[in-house]
Amino acid sequence: MKRLKIGLLARIIIAIALGIGFGNVLPGELVRVFVTFNGIFSEFLGFIIPLIILGLVTPAIADIGKEAGKMLVITTLVAYGATLFSGFLSYFTGVTLFPSMIAPGAPIEQISEAHDISPFFTVGIPPVMNVMTSLILAFTLGLGIAHLDSTALKNVCNDFKEIIVKTIQTVILPLLPIYIFGIFLNMTHSGQVYNILMVFIKIIGVIFLLHIFLLVFQYTIAALFVHRNPFKLLGKMMPAYFTALGTQSSAATIPVTLRQTIKNGVTEDIAGFVIPLCATIHLSGSTLKIVACALALMIMQGMPFDFPMFAGFIFMLGITMVAAPGVPGGAIMAALGILASMLGFGESEQALMIALYIAMDSFGTACNVTGDGAIALIIDKFFGKKNHRPIQ
Repeated sequence: MKRLKIGLLARIIIAIALGIGFGNVLPGELVRVFVTFNGIFSEFLGFIIPLIILGLVTPAIADIGKEAGKMLVITTLVAYGATLFSGFLSYFTGVTLFPSMIAPGAPIEQISEAHDISPFFTVGIPPVMNVMTSLILAFTLGLGIAHLDSTALKNVCNDFKEIIVKTIQTVILPLLPIYIFGIFLNMTHSGQVYNILMVFIKIIGVIFLLHIFLLVFQYTIAALFVHRNPFKLLGKMMPAYFTALGTQSSAATIPVTLRQTIKNGVTEDIAGFVIPLCATIHLSGSTLKIVACALALMIMQGMPFDFPMFAGFIFMLGITMVAAPGVPGGAIMAALGILASMLGFGESEQALMIALYIAMDSFGTACNVTGDGAIALIIDKFFGKKNHRPIQ
């Protein structure tokens, strides 16, 4: 018999459902077990987040910076610009729509923690460095490695990256459903889970519509460069879109994205360069989701925010997204550090961000990879063969 494999999204959904279902029936002593687990897991997340940033950003910056070719620089700038645009689109849409859709309430820390229930014990795991220190160190090391002839330090960083990726895959992601279960168990115990779920549904609806608009906009811009119908260009990329919905991985979708991009008329050499690169550095869909979810949670809690705060967050998020590993939920893991340091998100806010992000992970990945095809069209306009014709 083949063992049934349940995906991360399904496990998160099951954890939320079970947390809501058991929240009103479990005795206090059992709830304390999960309060204890959540406290320890939260401490571990706080410890590992700076290491995630250091381990993932350093080799990413080193790989991008190792060749200072003109096409590499332009592709990176276009991808970063697209990521920034999606972040600001999400912010301005959110500040326009969310205040009328979301009623401010109590802070999530108060909602998600049962005041009469304390953990059996706590374990302090202080991080080895703070988030900003890890970011600056990652940039310093990454740029330095890019300009060194020696590969010794680069190999060390790549090995450290593998350790971090394995930690995410084998420790953090498997334990996340239990963590989410504990959060929703406590919210149900305190009688506030309905309000949170209503916010979830509204946010997901808005983000889905934003994804559609973003893709149409990206291909409209690309069409201005290549003088073709944007909807036909976007239509040819739909196999890549639906493949990404199923795989939840930009890397796993590269062969399909590459094939459809070439069918759109991009030369094979340009497509072979741009598509794998953008699978790493272009995360418009992921950025759009994170900004919208963060803004909605801040409005829901009545937390103060302004445009300069989110502008700095979006610029930093666009860089941090480069570090997102090719695992489900990798982007939100890489973003947890700046969510905490720049927006003041605590344990419960981070848990809800993870749940929201993973609930829409497929659509974000699909938006990312489909947008890669639009970037390839723009790069091909400047560097491709002039007489190349699309494959019909």
